[in-house]
Amino acid sequence: MRINISNIANLPTKFGNFKIQTFSEGIKEHLVIFKEPFKETPLIRVHSECLTGDAIGSLKCDCGEQLEFALKKIEKEGGMVIYLRQEGRNIGLLNKVNAYALQDQGLDTVEANHQLGFQTDERSYEVVEFILEHFGIKTINLLTNNPKKIESLKGIKILKRVPIVVKSNSYNQSYLKTKKEQMGHYL
Repeated sequence: MRINISNIANLPTKFGNFKIQTFSEGIKEHLVIFKEPFKETPLIRVHSECLTGDAIGSLKCDCGEQLEFALKKIEKEGGMVIYLRQEGRNIGLLNKVNAYALQDQGLDTVEANHQLGFQTDERSYEVVEFILEHFGIKTINLLTNNPKKIESLKGIKILKRVPIVVKSNSYNQSYLKTKKEQMGHYL
């Protein structure tokens, strides 16, 4: 895997002052948002892109709230968010909107992906190990509710899982129920 790496830049945000660096994997450009100094075992959030939740504030998912939770926690404790360009569990924005349309017709998020010919979750996490290696990080505290992320990071020692606690709403209750019951998320 050939990865191109940008320079490090400062990024002041409403959550605090961070540094950023980009890791380009083919056409996908992943962003690392970090706050130093890192603890011996830093807090890491692996977050997959969700344009509707992260940028527009969609209430259909909990993605934007999870990202905000992580940035606030990392601002206080140090660590990093690895923002992966894997929109819609890596089915892309067009297919994600098609999945939303199927959900509007009564399918859940898993059924919608299957109806479109995709697996429940198409994401991969190999680049995460490359990024952590680049920063010299071998042991982490992983900020996640997703057991697949824990299983996928085989080359990284995860000392503990740190839960992400966000409130549900009337629009995302069935989505969260599906994530818990069908995908095994810790909610």
